[in-house]
Amino acid sequence: MSLDQLIKNCIKQDAKAQSQLYKQYASKLFSLCLKYSKNYAEAEDNLHDAFITVFSKINQYNNKGSFEGWLKRIAINTALQRYRNNVGVYDIVNEENIKDVSVDLEDDELSIDFLLKIIQELPDRYRLVFNLYVLDGYSHVEISELINISTGTSKSNLARARMILKDKIEVYKASLKSQSL
Repeated sequence: MSLDQLIKNCIKQDAKAQSQLYKQYASKLFSLCLKYSKNYAEAEDNLHDAFITVFSKINQYNNKGSFEGWLKRIAINTALQRYRNNVGVYDIVNEENIKDVSVDLEDDELSIDFLLKIIQELPDRYRLVFNLYVLDGYSHVEISELINISTGTSKSNLARARMILKDKIEVYKASLKSQSL
């Protein structure tokens, strides 16, 4: 069945089409949800909620852009909405005190599992900003609008996330060196 026909059938609330759409995109969207979630269980909840939104709003998809991109946007927005609903007051940070730190995520010594683990261990606001900026290419202005923070807070949260990740990577590499001695 073509994607266009699958979408049309989902608009008609066809359960088989919805199941097929889920099977076709669930793994990609789950890995995306995992990036924006504290843990596996929260990622599953976000995936579930994202598909509820997809099926209730699929008639709003207009075929002008990528359907997969539309699905990804819903998954990201679902995770961000959960975050916004569960967050209290944001820190007000003087961004001038934060150094810009770079993190090499393509270091051959670092496994994907290790990187995912340390990114998921970041405090929620740092993890969200890091993922949005570094992994998904959002600007600080877009991030500030998405999670309702100032642009300066977005920048400082990114810098703090990078500092935490850099420290964890250095500890990990030091442990690898001491094990090889």
